[in-house]
Amino acid sequence: MTLTTPLVDNRSERERAIDEWLPVTSSRNAKWWYSAFHNVTAMVGAGVLSLPYAMSQLGWGPGVSVLVISWVVTLYTLWQMVEMHEMVPGKRFDRYHELGQHAFGEKLGLYIVVPQQLIVEVGVNIVYMVTGGTSLKKFHDLVCNDSCKDIRLSYFIMIFASVHFVLSHLPNFNSISGVSLAAAVMSLSYSIIAWSASLAKGVQPNVQYGYKSSTTAGKVFSFFSALGDVAFAYAGHNVVLEIQATIPSTPEKPSKGPMWKGVIVAYIVVAVCYFPVAIIGYWVFGNEVSDNILISLEKPTWLIAMANLFVVIHVIGSYQIYAMPESVCCINNVHWDFASLSSVDFWDSLVDLHLPQQHIFYLASCGLQSINQTSGAYLGLPTGCVSYSGLP
Repeated sequence: MTLTTPLVDNRSERERAIDEWLPVTSSRNAKWWYSAFHNVTAMVGAGVLSLPYAMSQLGWGPGVSVLVISWVVTLYTLWQMVEMHEMVPGKRFDRYHELGQHAFGEKLGLYIVVPQQLIVEVGVNIVYMVTGGTSLKKFHDLVCNDSCKDIRLSYFIMIFASVHFVLSHLPNFNSISGVSLAAAVMSLSYSIIAWSASLAKGVQPNVQYGYKSSTTAGKVFSFFSALGDVAFAYAGHNVVLEIQATIPSTPEKPSKGPMWKGVIVAYIVVAVCYFPVAIIGYWVFGNEVSDNILISLEKPTWLIAMANLFVVIHVIGSYQIYAMPESVCCINNVHWDFASLSSVDFWDSLVDLHLPQQHIFYLASCGLQSINQTSGAYLGLPTGCVSYSGLP
C-alpha cells in the first residue's frame, strides 16, 4: 500500500473555515474526469455555433489561422495556470484573484483581477441567459410548427432562469458534476449535428467566400468583431483554478497531474467541436451564413429542434460553472471584509448571504436580457477580449 503525505497547510483557522464553507473549496474529492467535463462545459459554449459566421468575416486564411493559434495559445496559457495552482509550498491558489494577489500584491491584485473576472463571468452568463431562452423558444416554435400561440422571448428567458433558482441550492462545485457532464455531452452532440447537417445540406448555389462588407471601415469592424467571437468561444480560463481546487492534492500526487489529464481530454473535445463546425459551416454557406449556424439549417426540422434542446441543456450547465465562482468572488471580495467580523457575525453573515446573493444575480441577469434581448450579440468583443488577452 502506498502512503501519501498530506499537503502542508499554511492557512489560518479562519481561512480554513472560509474554504470549508465556500462552494468551490468545500469538497476536494474530484477525479481527473471531473476536470475534463467541467472544462468542456466551461469552454464549448454556444459560441461554437457562431464560428462559421466569424469565419465569414475573417476569410479562409485568417479564419483558420486564428482558430488554430487560439487553440494553441489558450492551451499553453491554461497549462501555465494549472502549474501555478500550487507553485508556493503549502498554498493552493483556489481562486483567480488569489493568484493575482500573489503576483501584484494584496490590493493591486484584487483591483486588476476581480473586475476583469467579473466582466467575463457576468457577461458570459448574460449571453447564456439569452441563448438559453432563444434556443428554448426556437425548440418550441419548431415542435409546434406554427400551430401554437406565439410566446414572447422574455417568457422563455424567465423559464430558463427559473431552473437556476433550483440549481443554486446545490452546495458545492462537485455537486453540479452531473449537470456539467450532461452539458458536456450536449455540447458535443449539437456540434456534431451542426456540422453533419451542414455537410448533408451541401454547398449552397452561388456561394461566395469574399468579405460581405463593401467599405474599409465595415471590413475592419467585422474583422475585430470576429476576433471577439473566436476569443469568446475559447473563454473558460477564469474558472480553471476553481475547477482544480476541487481535486485532492498531496506532495506525492499534486492536483496538477489529474487536472492536466482532464485538460488534454477537454481540448481534444474542443478541437472535435470547433474545427468541423467552423470550416464546414463556412464552406457550405459562405458569407451568407447566419450568426448562429442552426438558423441557417432549416431542415430536417426534428434534428434542428433536437440541437436547440441540446443547446438549452448545455447552457444550463455552463451557466452554473460560471455562476458559482462569480458568487464566491462577490462574497469574498465585494460584500464583506471577513477579518473585521466577530466569529458569531462571521457565520451568520455567511449563512444569510450565500443563497440570496446567487438569487439576486440570477434575477439581475434575467432582467437585463428580458429588457434587451439583443445585447448578447454585442458581448462577444468585450467579453472575449478580456478573457483572451487581459489575463491568461
